[in-house]
This record gives sequence, structure tokens and C-alpha cells, in this order.
Amino acid sequence: MTIQNTDIDPIESQEWQEAIQDVIEKDGANRAHYLLDKAVQQARAAGATLPFSATTPYQNTIPADDELAVPGDLDMEWRIRTINRWNAMATVVRRNKESSEYGGHIASFASSAVMYDIGLNHFWRSKSAIHGGDLVFFQGHVIPGIYARSFMEGRISEEQLESFRSEVDGGGLSSYPHPWLMPDYWQFPTVSMGLGPLMAIYQARFMKYMHNRGHIDMGDRKVWAFLGDGEMDEPESRGAIDLAAREGLDNLIFVVNCNLQRLDGPVRGNGKIVQELEGDFRGAGWNVIKLLWGKGWDELLENDHTGRLKQLMDETVDGDYQTFKSKDGAYIRKHFFGKYPETAALVADWSDEQIWALRRGGHDPQKVYTAFKTASDTKGQPTCLLIKTVKGYGMGTAGEGQNITHSAKKFADNQLREFRDRFDIPVSDEDLLKAPFVALNNSQKAYLADRRSALGGEFPKREWRDAPKLEIPPLTKFEAQLKGTGDREISTTMAYVRILTTLLRDKTIGKFVVPIVPDESRTFGMEGLFRSAGIYNPLGQNYTPEDADQMMFYKETTDGQVLQEGINEAGAMADWIAAATSYSNHGVPMIPFYIYYSMFGHQRVGDLAWAAGDSRARGFLLGATAGRTTLNGEGLQHEDGHSHILAGTIPNCVTYDPTFSYEVAVIIHNGLQRMFVDQEDITFYITLMNENYSHPDMPMGAEEGILRGLYRMTETKKPGKKHVNLMGSGTILVQAIEAAKMLKDDFGVTSDIWSATSFNELARDGQDAARHNRLNPLMDSQVPYVTQALSKAKGPIIAATDYMKNYAEQIRAFVPGSYTVLGTDGFGRSDSRVNLRRFFEVDANHIAAAAMVDLYKAGNVTKKDLEAALKKYDIDGAKPNPRLA
Repeated sequence: MTIQNTDIDPIESQEWQEAIQDVIEKDGANRAHYLLDKAVQQARAAGATLPFSATTPYQNTIPADDELAVPGDLDMEWRIRTINRWNAMATVVRRNKESSEYGGHIASFASSAVMYDIGLNHFWRSKSAIHGGDLVFFQGHVIPGIYARSFMEGRISEEQLESFRSEVDGGGLSSYPHPWLMPDYWQFPTVSMGLGPLMAIYQARFMKYMHNRGHIDMGDRKVWAFLGDGEMDEPESRGAIDLAAREGLDNLIFVVNCNLQRLDGPVRGNGKIVQELEGDFRGAGWNVIKLLWGKGWDELLENDHTGRLKQLMDETVDGDYQTFKSKDGAYIRKHFFGKYPETAALVADWSDEQIWALRRGGHDPQKVYTAFKTASDTKGQPTCLLIKTVKGYGMGTAGEGQNITHSAKKFADNQLREFRDRFDIPVSDEDLLKAPFVALNNSQKAYLADRRSALGGEFPKREWRDAPKLEIPPLTKFEAQLKGTGDREISTTMAYVRILTTLLRDKTIGKFVVPIVPDESRTFGMEGLFRSAGIYNPLGQNYTPEDADQMMFYKETTDGQVLQEGINEAGAMADWIAAATSYSNHGVPMIPFYIYYSMFGHQRVGDLAWAAGDSRARGFLLGATAGRTTLNGEGLQHEDGHSHILAGTIPNCVTYDPTFSYEVAVIIHNGLQRMFVDQEDITFYITLMNENYSHPDMPMGAEEGILRGLYRMTETKKPGKKHVNLMGSGTILVQAIEAAKMLKDDFGVTSDIWSATSFNELARDGQDAARHNRLNPLMDSQVPYVTQALSKAKGPIIAATDYMKNYAEQIRAFVPGSYTVLGTDGFGRSDSRVNLRRFFEVDANHIAAAAMVDLYKAGNVTKKDLEAALKKYDIDGAKPNPRLA
């Protein structure tokens, strides 16, 4: 079909336009929108090809006539806000007068001060007896302004402001929002760009999950996420916006500060970031509200009878908009309004000062309030507010609208004076160069106190001290996993699924369990949960599943317990963080179990795992199909040989690589105790395997060793000279057990078998002891647990794991005697487990051969024995190093 671009009947066209204008004047823009939408639907149904546009003109979404009155004293709020601006600036400037190494940011809060002021004065509810409280993700770089606000409220002292970014000695303020460092203040870590928007979406989604499952009454609670337009380039920032629309998260509000600048320069110098974001969010199904122009523009737009000003606004690119605000009124008159005679005429009788005083929408309190209120009242959709501001607003020559503004941390004397005079700050000339903090007077303090009292109290504030403890079942609840399997072979993944099922069925704790899986339930043998627990979907199940006639059919329900995220590890991890912080955010501790291919955990979403640690998350991460040689057929991208090393970089992540079902049971039970009874801010990372083998009964008294990282499974009563200690974890411990049998049968060598459930925990314990001894040399020395455990071990020690050698190498300094480490350094590849273990030199043959080499070095076997062992075990000394193969 040919699209008609020429007007074949201008008179009819004019009549249509006049009719629409008449509807707008009589019944409002919403009625006109409805009629046009119906007309478009009819045209499309008739086969018309209509042009599509996801964007609207470069205007404010909310007309000036629809603006709402702010329920407060705007003059008082302006006065307080200007003092807040000054104190935020002074916080950074004073620190950098002392030393430039402290850093900090001024420009971001300068651009968004009005937004935070309106939010804190009129919208964000604290948790109270009558309200669950709102959740706010503060943009990381604005933090000096939030501290300055708390200083004015009396929550933060002047000494603390002076210690901004000086935390080592206690009492200082963290550089960005960090719950780990300020656990009573910050709710969420945000400054790793892109994680804030992603986590906000899943926090809003989890709030709905908690409500639909009856854990909370969410009421009108909201999740607000303050973001930068430059931050929206991070893939995580927009990666989950379709989920928010699909699930109708009307409890979610994004506020994007469109100051048009990122760290080095314009976000879209040759384009318009507002229009780009509008298209993306509207296309995904969000309600989008644009706030671009302040009150001063209303008069100009009303007088724009030719439409030339609107045209000019549409065609001007962001690079020029930024330049305009870095210059002055005369420059704007010439290069913006002067482009067309019609626009030049609009300001012909205006002074340059009046032109310069034209504000962007984000600096207009009434328009910001209206946008926030409209977003808060929106039903059925998440809302994205695109609010245009000037980066470094008020900084003048120190950085307003300039490319260098993000890095500006110091003010020259004249720049301090300009800032003071522009905002009429009560600082004398004598004190000016000190950039003193300014306190509020009594009436100003009372105003802020009244505003926060009406909203429930202090904000931001993290609530966690009153989180209830859970009543966990005794270890005997997992009796089936504590016993051996006899001739039956199972995997540790299967053992975990049975433990999880036991917990879900527990009448006391079951409802708090949150199983999370990214589209791999069948791989992990968890499909039984589809029917028994149900998959959460706020829309329920409006279709008949293909397997409806089967026992374990795919069941979605509004109160489902399982969070099934599809092929989406980042989303599943954000889900897990939301569940793992529910004790703080909702006052209800949930127990999340997130199981995934271990390779796609810390390697893929490591930044989220770090954020979880900062968030003081509590829950279980299960790295399934773990080990370099265990997930044999999948090859290089799937075979994990380093997740424990990555997990070990997170200080409050406790990691285990168990071999047997009883170890899995003891570890999970201990995690429940530590996180949900003792309320430690830790997470557990446990690797699970998909390899089947028989599991023994739990040895008597093994629990302490399982939890501390090492215990002896089998002990030779009277070891001779030809004796070794074989240590392993995960499935490779099974290889060590086989190697012990081979050594005994082939060369009469006896072995003690050691299960090393956590080399990370052993290493941390050893390092802690070493640190204590170094700092306290005159006190009795502490002895690491691994040193104590191995103190009476006779003969060399050989440790083998399915992970890089660095994993087991961590404890070398604390191991008495000879210590040899075997591991799986190098890229994985597809083959059988037998071949892979031979290739990576961690099979029973290589373990046995390593033992013989160490015995030979110690003079406990002959050269003839060693040669025979190397031949029997097919050891090739010229074999390429698997690390580089």
C-alpha cells in the first residue's frame, strides 16, 4: 500500500483539526486522546498503514492548567533548599580543602535538589505503625545533599559532615549509599551504575509477591528509583523494564534526572536523550511523564501562535541545550531564540537576565510536585518521570552546564561568593572562604520536623533491628539426608531438592521459603515444585498448559511460591536480593534459595553479588552443575572451575563445596540458624553437582569439621611409612577415595581421607589467626583450625578439587608438612568426565601418582615403586599443561 504524503483535501483536513481542537477545549485532552485512539484502531482494522511514533513532542506531558498546588510553604521550602544546596557544596569543598584525595560530587545534587526536596517534604513515608514505608534508591552522586538535609534535621552532626568520606576511625559518612557501612541509614547501594534500576524493579515486584502471598499488606507503598540519564546507557538500566510493565508494577516510579550530561560530556550531543528514553519506556508499556520546561516558558508557549517555538524545541539537540546553560542570556537570545524571526519576537522585550532566568522543569517545585503526585496516583502501570535539569545548577563559573562539572570539587573565592549571593545564603564575607555549614533557625527546623512527622518520621532510614527471628526445624528434620544411600546413587543436587522440599512442607517455616530458578528447574530435578508450590505470576494462568494432564504440570498462580525468571540470571539475582533483604525492607524475613548453573553466578552477576553483600542480604545461593569436569558435555562456557574463588572475594559470603548429602544438610541447617535465628548478615554459597554416586552415613561428630571446612572421614589406626593424606571436595573427593583404594591395592600405601568442605573458610580462619598473632605478639598465639586438624596427620597431604589450584592453595601457609595441590586450571571443554579429569589431572590416577611422588621425595617408597606407579597410572610427563591447552 502506498502511503499518502500529500494533502488531497486541505479543507477537510482543517475541519478535522478544528474538531479535535473543539473537543480539547470542551472536554479536555484525555477525551481527544480517546477519540483519536478509536479512530486509529478503526483505520488499522480497515488495513490502513499508519506511521508509528513512540515519542511525543518535546513538551511537558502535564499541561500548565493541570498543575497542582503544593501543600506547603513554598517560600519556606525555597529558603531551606538553598541552605541545603550550600551545605551540600560545603561538605565536598571543605573536605577537598583538606586534601583532594577525598573527592566527592557537587553537580549532581545541584541539578536535582528540588526533586529530593519535594520527595522528602511531601511523598516518602517512613516505616511506622500504620505504614510499611516507601523504598527509595537514591542516585549515588547526590549523597552530599542527602547528608546535608539530615544535618539540618539534626540527624547528622557537623563533625560527621566534616568526616565525609573518612570512615576508618568511625563516625564518618560513606561516599555513596552503603548499608554495610551505615546500616541504620541507607536502604540500598546504588552507585554501581545500572544496578539501582534493575534492583528497584525487582524490589517492586517482590513487594507485590509478598502482598499476593499474604506476608504483607503493601497498601500504597512505592519504590522510587532516582537515576541519571547517563546511567541509562548501562544494559541493566533498561534490561528489565518490560517485566515492570508486563506485571503492572504501579508501585514503581523511575525518576530520571535528564541533565543531559554524563561524566565526560553530553549523553546524546547529537540527539535527545529524553526522546530516546520516552520511546523505550512507552514502547515497553510504562506511563511516561516528561517535565522539561519551568513556569517561565509557559507564557512563551502560550504566545507561540505560529508553533515555531515548539518546532525549535523539537529540533534543538542536547549538545546545544547544554551549551546554552553554560553561557548567558545574551548567548541564548542569539543562538536559540534568534534562529527564527518568530521566536526572536517572543523575547524581543525581554532582558538578557530574564532569558537567563528561564528554568528547566526539574528546577520548578510546583511542576515537580505535580509530576510526582501524578506518578504516585497512576494505577496499572509503572511510571517513568523524565525530568530535565541543568547539571551543576547554581555553580556558575565553577561548573554550571560545563563538561568538567562532574569532577568539580573545589570553588575559587569568587565562585563561593557568586554561589552565596545567587541563593542569598546567610554567610558573612569574613566567614565566606571557610565555606561554613549553615544551620536552620527554629522556624525552619520546625517546618522540616512537621513535614517529616506527617510522613512518619526520619528518612532515609533502614529498619532492621526489630526483624523477627524464625523458628527453624532441628537438624533431625533432614534425617533422610543424614543417612547413607546404600547402593542407590544420587547427586548432591538431588539431596538439596529433597532438603528444600522438606523445608517447603514445614508448617512453621515453609511459607517463608522463596525458591528461585532461572528456567532450569527440570535440569535440577525441581519440576515437582511446579504443582506443589506453584510458579508466581500476578496474572495467574489464563491458558491451559500443554502438560495439564500430568502429575507435575506447569502451574502458574497469583500466590505461587516459586520465582521462575526465565533465561535471566541478572533478574533472578535481583529477585534473590529483594527476598534476602525483606527482613529489613518489609519486616518479614524470607529465606531465598536461588539455584543456577554455577558458571552463570558470580562470574556473570558478580557486581550484583557484591551489592548483595553491601545490602546485608541473608539467603542461600546454590551453584549447581558445579566443577570444571562435572558438567561434562556442556564445554568451555558452562564448566565452572573458579566460582569459589570469586565468591571468596565477598567478605560476608560463606562458601562450601560439599560432597555428600549429609554435608549439604548440615550446611543448610547451619545457614538457617546463623541467618534467621542469630541474624548474621551473611550469605551462603553452596556448590552442587549433577553426578550420581552413593553417599555414606554421616560420621559421628563430623558437624564441626563440616562447618569449619575440614574433617577426617576415614583414619588409619596405625599408619606406617607408606602413608598419605588425601584431601578433596565436591565430586573430586570421590576420586580421592578411589585413589586411596588403588594405592592400597597396588603398592600397600595407606591413606586417611579428608573432606575439605570449604578451603575459603579454612583460609579465612588461618588468616585471622595470623593477623591476631602479628598484632598481638606478646599474647598466646592462635592456631588455625586447619593446622590443629592436621597436626597429627602422618605423611604428605595431597589436595584435589574441581576448581583452580588457587582455591586449595589458600591454606598452604597453615598446613604442617608436605602439601601438594591438584586443580583444574584452564578452559573447560566437552568430553566424558573420565577424560576431562585425566586431562585436568585430578582423576584418581593423578591423585595416586602425586601421592607416590611425595612419598618418594620423603624416602618412603623406592624409585622402582615410583616408576611402576607412573607407568600403571599412565602419567605422561610431556603432556601439555591444561592451563594453556
